[in-house]
Amino acid sequence: MKYALRTRFGKDIVAEFLPPAKRSDKVVIFCGGMPGMPRGTELARFFSRKGYWFFAPRYRGSWESGGKFLNISPEKDIAEVMDRLPRGFKDLYGGKVYKIKSPRIYLIGASFGGPAAILNSRDSRVRKVVCVSPVVDWRAPSKKESLGWLERFVGSAFGEAYRFSHKDWAKLKSGTFYNPIARMKEIDGKKIMIFHAKNDNVVGWKPVQRFSVASGAKLVLLKTGGHLSSFAIMKPTFYKKIIRFFKDV
Repeated sequence: MKYALRTRFGKDIVAEFLPPAKRSDKVVIFCGGMPGMPRGTELARFFSRKGYWFFAPRYRGSWESGGKFLNISPEKDIAEVMDRLPRGFKDLYGGKVYKIKSPRIYLIGASFGGPAAILNSRDSRVRKVVCVSPVVDWRAPSKKESLGWLERFVGSAFGEAYRFSHKDWAKLKSGTFYNPIARMKEIDGKKIMIFHAKNDNVVGWKPVQRFSVASGAKLVLLKTGGHLSSFAIMKPTFYKKIIRFFKDV
């Protein structure tokens, strides 16, 4: 398919998706970054060709999805998608209903979406998690993008694309809301692979390294690369590592 399809999970969550090029029950759910523009279509085509269903949900309160951003912890949005895959979902343009009866689920998280992927690694339905430049502790923000600066920037530069209150945004500072480090004892790091660069000035690498050591997650630490884009996943050097990790179940 040339274009990604669209569906809605429950009342609020809109997602782009593509079926696999050949019949399969393998599923990739992409937990995207924030506040960048939605960029799921190219990844969707890539994973569809590789034999995966691909879903790129918009978090509640962002872009096309309803609700208020950060009123509910974003990992719950991803969990709702997982809940509904076997129950059926509709292509909103053509009207076709799809069901994935026994999905083999893999999560990919980028930057802000890293916590959504990592926190859902606790779910037995999730086989493996791969993250690029993930936030693992909101209490250790970078000097370049403090939480206060990011709140002002998102509100000014993206307007109604992210609909949130200051009260909900401030929950990130608590250390308990949407924060992987706070759930360390519940996380099985053997299910997680992280790619991060030492010269990332948006999300620092040292908290990620500490998290990886403490949780047992596999860390691929690069000397350069900056704040890695989700598109890095499609590079052969990255994808070969990812596919080997996915198969090691």
